[in-house]
Amino acid sequence: MYETVSKERKEYLKKKKFRRISILVCQIAALVLLGVLWEVLANLGVIDSFIMSQPSRIAKTFLNLSANRLHWHLWVTCYETLTGFFLGVTGGTLLAVLLWWSEYLSKVLEPFLVVLNSLPKIALGPVIIIWVGAGTQAIIVMALAISTIVTVLEMLNGFLATDPDSVKMAETFGANRAQVFAKIILPSNLHTLFNSMKINIGLSLVGVIAGEFLVSKAGLGYLIVYGGQVFQLDLVMTSVLILAVMASLLYKGVLLLEKFAFRLVSHAGSGSF
Repeated sequence: MYETVSKERKEYLKKKKFRRISILVCQIAALVLLGVLWEVLANLGVIDSFIMSQPSRIAKTFLNLSANRLHWHLWVTCYETLTGFFLGVTGGTLLAVLLWWSEYLSKVLEPFLVVLNSLPKIALGPVIIIWVGAGTQAIIVMALAISTIVTVLEMLNGFLATDPDSVKMAETFGANRAQVFAKIILPSNLHTLFNSMKINIGLSLVGVIAGEFLVSKAGLGYLIVYGGQVFQLDLVMTSVLILAVMASLLYKGVLLLEKFAFRLVSHAGSGSF
C-alpha cells in the first residue's frame, strides 16, 4: 500500500525545498558579487592587486597550478587531514570511554586535558618534528594532537551528561557497566560524536596546514609558504581559496556520513520490531 500524503504536508515540503534552494542561490549570488566587487576595485586601483591579488589573476594561477601537479598537493593535504582526523576521533573516543569507565582516572587527568586543550599545538611543532621526524608523520601528529583532545572532552562531557535516570533504571534491572554503555550511553551520544567530528574535521585541517608551514615538500600549506617566500601572492591567495573549498567539502562529507549513519540506525531500529 502507498502512503497518501496530505495537501498540507505537500505544501510544507514544497516550502521547505523552496527555502533550501533560495538559501543556496543567495549564497552563490553573494560569492559572485564579492568576486565582481573584488575584480572591479582591483582594476580601479582601490585594492593593491599585488598584495590582495584579484579573481582574474587567481583564475590564471589556478589554471597554471592545474597543469603543474595541483592534484598531488591536494592529495597530500587531504590524506594528512583525513588520517589525522580519523585517528584522532577514534583514539579520542576510546580514551573518553576509558575516562567514563573510571571516574578516578577521569578526575586525575581532567586538569591535564584542559591544559593540553588550551595549549597552542603549533608551539609543540618543533618538538613533534624532533620526536617523529621531519616528514608526513610529523604533520599527521600535529593534526592528531588537535583532534584527539577535542574529541576526548566532547565525548566525555556527552557521556557524563547522559540521562542518569535511564542509567539507574538499567542498573536496577541488573545491567553491568558494559551493558549500560552499549545500550544507553553510546546510542544517546551519536549526535555528540558527529558534532565532535564536525568540529574536528576543520581543526585537523588547521593542524595539517600548521604542520606543512613548518615542514613539508608538498601540500597546500607548502604552496602558501612557498608563494610568500618568493612574493608570488597570487599563488598564496589561490591556495587559500582552494583550502577554503577543501574545508567546505570535508565538512559536507561529515554531514553525509552523519545522515547515512542515522539512516542505518533508524532502519535497524524499525526492523527490530
